Amino acid sequence: MTVPANLPQRSGIVTTDYELVRLRNGTFSVRSSVDRETFHPVAGPIAEAEALYVRQLRLRERAVGEFVIWDIGLGAGGNALTAIRHLSDTSARIHIISFDRTTEALRFASAHAVALEFPIGFESEIATALRMNSVEFARGPLQVRWELKLGDFPAQMGIAAEQRDVPSPDVIFFDAFSPKRNPEMWTLTLFENLFRILEPGKPCSLATFSRSTAVRVAMLLGGFFVGVGDPVSEKEETTTAANSLELISNPLDFKWLQRAKISRNAEPLRGPVYRQHPLSPRTWEQLRAHPQFA
Repeated sequence: MTVPANLPQRSGIVTTDYELVRLRNGTFSVRSSVDRETFHPVAGPIAEAEALYVRQLRLRERAVGEFVIWDIGLGAGGNALTAIRHLSDTSARIHIISFDRTTEALRFASAHAVALEFPIGFESEIATALRMNSVEFARGPLQVRWELKLGDFPAQMGIAAEQRDVPSPDVIFFDAFSPKRNPEMWTLTLFENLFRILEPGKPCSLATFSRSTAVRVAMLLGGFFVGVGDPVSEKEETTTAANSLELISNPLDFKWLQRAKISRNAEPLRGPVYRQHPLSPRTWEQLRAHPQFA
C-alpha cells in the first residue's frame, strides 16, 4: 500500500526489515523498510480489515459451513486475524490460505502484539503457523484452519490454474502492494489465472483497496464482474469483483466505461513492468463486449 503524504511518526522500535509506525489516528501499523511501504497506512490494520473485507464481503452472512478465504498478501496478518475474530461466535469451519513471499512481517507483528492489537490472543497459533506453515484451532464455535503458502504468487497461480491443487475460494482478500510498487501482482494474466481457479457455480467475491482503471479493466478482461467498492477511511472508493453479478452491489456502468475509454491509465498491465497507457482499440472492443455491459 502507498505511504500517506504526511509520514507517520516512527515509534523507535526497529528491526532490519520492519518497524512499528504510529499513524495519524494514533494506531500502530508495520512498515517494510525494504519495500518502503506501510501496511494499512491510513485507517490502521483492524479498521481497514473490518471495512474493506469483513463488512464489504459480508463475511458474517456468507461464512456458513465450509468456507474458504484466500488472503492474498498476508503481510503482518491483520486481515486474516481480524476476520477470525469477527467470526469467532459463528459455527462456520473456515480455511484461510494466506499467500506471501515471506512470514517475517507476521513474526514481527507477533513480537509487537500489544502495540498492534490484532495479534493479541493468537500468539501461540501464530507461533505454530510460523513453524509448520499451518495451524488448526477453535475460537468459540468457530473452527479454523490457517495455512501459509510462501513464494511467487503469480507463478503459484499459473500452476494452480492448471493443476487445481488449491481449494477454490469463497472470498478473496486482495491486499498486494500498489501496482506501481508491485506490478506483477496486478497483471491481466494473474487475474485470468485467478478466475480460472474459481469453481463454476460456487459464488466468489473479491475486494481490494485499488480503484485504478487499469486494474479494473484487467479484472473485467480476466473474467470477473467488477464494481465500485465502499469507501475506506480517506479513500472515496475501493473495488469489488466476483464471478457472479449478483454479488456486486454497485457494478461499474456505462458512464465508467466511457471514462475508461478516455483515461490515460486504462490499458491493463501485461507484464511485470509498471507503465500507464490508454486503452488500445483491441482492448476497448473486448471491454465493450463484456457481459457486464451487454
